[in-house]
Amino acid sequence: MEARLNLFENPLAGKIMRYVNSAGKVLSDSTLPHATQELVKLRASQINGCGFCTDMHTKDAVAAGETHERLHLVAAWREAKVFTDAERAALELAEEGTRIADGAGGVSDEVWMNAKKHYDDEQLAALVAGIALINMYNRFNVIIQQPAGDYQPGMFG
Repeated sequence: MEARLNLFENPLAGKIMRYVNSAGKVLSDSTLPHATQELVKLRASQINGCGFCTDMHTKDAVAAGETHERLHLVAAWREAKVFTDAERAALELAEEGTRIADGAGGVSDEVWMNAKKHYDDEQLAALVAGIALINMYNRFNVIIQQPAGDYQPGMFG
């Protein structure tokens, strides 16, 4: 399988991705826990059917010390006992933020207030931006049919 468009060699796509990656660096340097960031990226990528990002964020999370058990349970986080209340709030926000078109009115007040109980304003800003960014990455990769499975942690810097 080969991608429809090579984002790594296309000059315009490369320029766009450098800006997006810079925004991602700001998020990774934020006070939002790294484990939460990876769980949110993984869940949104699962929902969007992005194999490339699912592969990447699973492997990055493992490299950062995340357990296979928790990663295997992200898709069923509501029934899993391995996530904190804060992580559950972030995963719920990620789901509603990813499935905006599925629900009238976008993210519900209840979901937002639950996240607000666990995260300060900086962390909420990072969480919202992270959800938006991973959804953008997912759309790039799904549209161009970016193959999955070859990613190795550290591959992009």
